[in-house]
Amino acid sequence: MSQSLEAFKKELERLERRTSSSHEYREAMISRLKDWIPFDAACCTTVDPYTLLSTGAVAGEGIEAIHARLFEYEYLHEDFNKYDDLIHRPVPVATLSGATEQELERSGRYLAVLKPAGLRDEIRAALLCGGACWGYLTLFRAAEASFFQAEEEVFLAAVAPWIARILRGYTLSTPPEDIQGLQEEVGILVLSHELNPLASNDQARKWLDMLREWEQLEPEILPSPVRAVCSRALAELAAAEEHQPSKAKICLRLPSGHYLAIAASKLDGVFGQIQLAVTFEPARTADILPLIAESYGLSSREKEIVEQISKGLSTKELAHNLHISTYTVQDHLKSIFIKTSVTSRRELIWRLFSRYSSNKKA
Repeated sequence: MSQSLEAFKKELERLERRTSSSHEYREAMISRLKDWIPFDAACCTTVDPYTLLSTGAVAGEGIEAIHARLFEYEYLHEDFNKYDDLIHRPVPVATLSGATEQELERSGRYLAVLKPAGLRDEIRAALLCGGACWGYLTLFRAAEASFFQAEEEVFLAAVAPWIARILRGYTLSTPPEDIQGLQEEVGILVLSHELNPLASNDQARKWLDMLREWEQLEPEILPSPVRAVCSRALAELAAAEEHQPSKAKICLRLPSGHYLAIAASKLDGVFGQIQLAVTFEPARTADILPLIAESYGLSSREKEIVEQISKGLSTKELAHNLHISTYTVQDHLKSIFIKTSVTSRRELIWRLFSRYSSNKKA
């Protein structure tokens, strides 16, 4: 077991050197993983580490056909091994057979989604690194196959942090120094309660085409990031969380190094029908701050200070708001300048925010 584990970790490192994108890496990783854990289908999605919603999936053809139902059971029904629960467990890996004590019929997801698709057991892993979740990995076995075994669960738990570290690197890689602000109009997409498109503008269609190309989807398929924010919005609506800050949004890193914000919110349609509005726009300061702070290794206090600086606060105002002395603020600023390789506040704001997005404020 230990020898095969080390061999696969070395394979992951080789894949990291040979692949140029998160999508390419995940495809190669799934292909290699099959030599260590036999499975019949798989899906690996990256997620926004702060809302835990999908920013794009790599899934086989068989899984793509049931992806919409999997989202439905993840957000709108109670079931076993939901990812929102899995990430909080000491070992964030579990099998459906183990959770149901090999009585798969106890799972609504199995009865309504997996069984009709000819699938039996599944093993899920939340991909955690540095205290944050960067993706989800699910492996499936066909109806005639055996259940996943305990040693396979242990193996996946051991390699999951390595996979997560590499996905984290793709999400947080620093953009080119000469990157310019992303100047795009807001894309607007209106969907029915059943997530059928009702209306959209040209900019929304542009972003949808791009997302479908990334996930290699047919034109009529809703991309995972859009389905994720909509599913979360519907879940919040069902739980009567309308007056709470919504988590139906993601911050998605583009290949250019810019960040795109995608969010869903409820609309009141005619005759009381519920509709959803999905917006696509260059990420604002508040959207990208958590990711940028993570990429530069800023502490929680340093992140607070950067957030206050982005609002134009002086050192004295910073000290007052954070209940610390001006000398302590200066010490934190020195540390932030060193970590981000800047020498002034103006340069800091440019490095951390202006070059990533449009000129919009939080």
